[in-house]
Amino acid sequence: MEINVKRSCIGTLMTIIWLTPAWGHHSHSNYQLLEYTQLTGTVVEMRWMNPHTWIYLEVTGEDGVSSLWAVEGGSPNALTNNGWGPDILQPGDEISVRCHRLRDGGSSCLLGFVTFPDGEERRGFITPAGG
Repeated sequence: MEINVKRSCIGTLMTIIWLTPAWGHHSHSNYQLLEYTQLTGTVVEMRWMNPHTWIYLEVTGEDGVSSLWAVEGGSPNALTNNGWGPDILQPGDEISVRCHRLRDGGSSCLLGFVTFPDGEERRGFITPAGG
């Protein structure tokens, strides 16, 4: 019986150790998760890669100055399950995004929703702040 308890403890410990990197990887504490930022701009590039997709968006501010935004999306698998594909966005497409901006104010955000050129809106990431 004592051997089974030791094996159980070792198994539990190994599971916790194995899962720890996954917990750390999925932290989005660097984003302002309780509020959305609305951006409208031109797609420069979309990178369809693991572990997360990226949309690079040229956004012109109210002052007329344009800046490049890096928008972190869900994994290719998660987006595929939501009807996306690797060619869904093309350079030159005009889109709007609702995203969670970096806490430090940088030009990057965690994607919540995309409004495509045809007006359709789709979720781009499962976000804690909901819809």
